[in-house]
Amino acid sequence: MMVDWRPSAAPATLVIRARLLQRIRAFFQARDVLEVETPLLSRAAVTDPHIESFLVQDPLGGTPRYLHTSPEFAMKRLLAAGNGSIYQVCKVFRQGEASRQHNPEFSMLEWYRPGFNHQQLMSELDDLLRALLDGYLPLADTLRLTYLEAFQHYAGIDPFMASIPELQATVRQRGIEVIGLDQHHKDPWLDLLMTHVVEPALPPGGPVFIYDYPASQAALARIRQESPPVAERFELYFGGMELANGFHELTDAVEQRQRFTADLASREVNHLACVPLDERFLAALESGLPACAGVALGIDRLVMLAAGVKSISEVIAFDDAHA
Repeated sequence: MMVDWRPSAAPATLVIRARLLQRIRAFFQARDVLEVETPLLSRAAVTDPHIESFLVQDPLGGTPRYLHTSPEFAMKRLLAAGNGSIYQVCKVFRQGEASRQHNPEFSMLEWYRPGFNHQQLMSELDDLLRALLDGYLPLADTLRLTYLEAFQHYAGIDPFMASIPELQATVRQRGIEVIGLDQHHKDPWLDLLMTHVVEPALPPGGPVFIYDYPASQAALARIRQESPPVAERFELYFGGMELANGFHELTDAVEQRQRFTADLASREVNHLACVPLDERFLAALESGLPACAGVALGIDRLVMLAAGVKSISEVIAFDDAHA
């Protein structure tokens, strides 16, 4: 039997990858941001109903562990302990994520800036992106749009005021095929319009930030109380591809526990695994997480842009099919 032992990425692409990692470290060193490492394995797991963790059983009968889907909780414990501005480059793991832009094991850059809000962090992310892609890809001017502006401009609808029937009508008008989508909640329909209408229409030549999401999509972001309330969250796109997700971070332990509990209820309704809460993270919030903003950037997708390739398998030395 012939076994394909060869890497999935070409040598020249791995050189680009290594150079981008060098630039990342140089960027943060120049800004006095500390590089840290946190565990890949944890007794707790992410509660987000849209993300599935890998469960690792101990063959000797010890406590099962979960491979982390992000270093976020552990990094916030470091922030609560007084470590100041920090960043991390690490592997993260998510079940069921395999496509042209997804691999179950992938690389993430995550960093946190005490004293920053999400607007300030968007500016720093823009600086980083331009420093990393310099010489690889020309970048047009950066565009910033609120979630409301993006939907009004590209989908012709107000995402905050539109009813579910109105969202469904917009989906039908766009000729999008829908099977089994939740008929009782807005967010799945908004997500569908985002991925099938808004994202493909974003300008291709430069960074595009979309920010101030619906409060129902806050995740771990603060909610700003206005009419309607908005989550101080942003996403970065380039060429219609999502590169990063950032928050003006929630620091309220009580509200965070409530969100986790709501996540678990949603997981139960959708017949997903019940996972243990990260009580150490919640205790860190209770002790006092400094006001901060944080963002996670997909390194593999960044390398895709720099190398001019279309599949994540081309930028990972050994993708899931070759591991």
